[in-house]
Amino acid sequence: MRFVFVLIALVLSVACQGAGKGAIDRLHPCQIAEGPPDAYCGTYRVFEQRSAASGRTIELKIVVAPALRRDPKPDPLFVFEGGPGGGAATLASERIPMFRHFQTDRDIVLIDQRGTGESNPLDCESAPEDEDDLSTADTVPVERFRRCLAQLKADVSLYTTSIAMDDIDEVRRHLGYDQINLWGGSYGTRAALVYLKQHEASVRSVVLDGVAPTDMRIPLYMARDGQRALDLLLADCETDTTGCAKTYPALRATVQALWTQLQARPQVQFTHPRTGKPASLTVTQRLIGSIVFQALYSPEITALLPQLLTDAAAGNYQGMFALAFSADLPKGAMSEGLFLSVVCSEDMPHISPDDVARETAGRFVGGAMFETRMVLCDFWPRGQVDDSYYAPVTSSKPVLLLSGQDDPVTPPSWGEHVASSLPNSRHVVVPGAGHITLMRGCVRDLVGHFLDSASVAALDAACVNALKRPPFFTSYTGPEQRP
Repeated sequence: MRFVFVLIALVLSVACQGAGKGAIDRLHPCQIAEGPPDAYCGTYRVFEQRSAASGRTIELKIVVAPALRRDPKPDPLFVFEGGPGGGAATLASERIPMFRHFQTDRDIVLIDQRGTGESNPLDCESAPEDEDDLSTADTVPVERFRRCLAQLKADVSLYTTSIAMDDIDEVRRHLGYDQINLWGGSYGTRAALVYLKQHEASVRSVVLDGVAPTDMRIPLYMARDGQRALDLLLADCETDTTGCAKTYPALRATVQALWTQLQARPQVQFTHPRTGKPASLTVTQRLIGSIVFQALYSPEITALLPQLLTDAAAGNYQGMFALAFSADLPKGAMSEGLFLSVVCSEDMPHISPDDVARETAGRFVGGAMFETRMVLCDFWPRGQVDDSYYAPVTSSKPVLLLSGQDDPVTPPSWGEHVASSLPNSRHVVVPGAGHITLMRGCVRDLVGHFLDSASVAALDAACVNALKRPPFFTSYTGPEQRP
């Protein structure tokens, strides 16, 4: 037992030497309920209404994974979580392993954006009994969100991205960091771009993974971009003549037949994947479309789709329903109220009914998001967003943009769009990758080289050309074994 305590003390001692003294002086070793045991935790209070600098305050959660070297680089990597609604610090146990590759040289800093995680979260969680109910994909939970809004101890109009990024810079100063590197994934790329615009002098370099700029108008193009990803899957299956095309020779027609069948809203019997009990459900295209859309985020899960879609077209939805429950986040990891505060303020005011009709027509996802979740914007309070917020971000800072070739929500066109106004940038499209590319093949090494040099000039990205989509499953046991 004494050895264990000595070992823990040694680890914390090395960590203290590796981290910036300013940060560690203001934090403490994380307790079990706070974060990873080899990281440092703490909080910092900001005014909810920053412009007034008075009134209610918000306690922001901070987790720092200290650099492992005795002489770390002074510029940490700040991680901006996706969503909107994800709490970076609250997800630290899941996120820090993703960035361990860079922790040798520099601190990894995760801060809950106001309204997320454990930082005055705008949580509007569903009842436990509703979490097992697949039919909720077709419902509009207006009353639940009205009750939630009335109970929140927050002015939800003050939880926009611009205000939150001023919070982050205040925490940076509190921790004693000068210039910092930014990594943003998905909505986190929007947050990073806004931080770059508002606090450029504090930025050394930026990595944007799955680019979602301020003028994206979430979720207007989700149906279009999701359809593109599904079409790429079908095309890749057709060219895989010894595997996918051999097993599913008419997959494109099968998928179209499935969408046609779902218009009749069939009633199906199945075994509930969580409870193991017999269940029945009226199945709609909105439900199956949402499951397929989420599956397209991950290349590994996408590899299962030909089998699942074929089974569903034959009336067997068991695998599809199992997939619907396969990606649960830790409790409190995603704030639905924060999602609404951001999207209802920043995006929905710039989306017209004609826009929705044009972008959703003929796409398998259709207008599902607008018919359910976005209806809540009718009463959710909106924050003030200046017109300049939507202007392209321009900066001479080095920016590496990463896009998954098969991404259903932030495809390469968005990376190209943002890169066009960043003269010191490089856009790398990763073959075979879906949403978020960091863990694909050599991408972490590529990001590491970029962070070391803070330059795109000599960045060699040729290694990504060897990457490709994982092989399609030809049965539930896996891909066809080839000699």
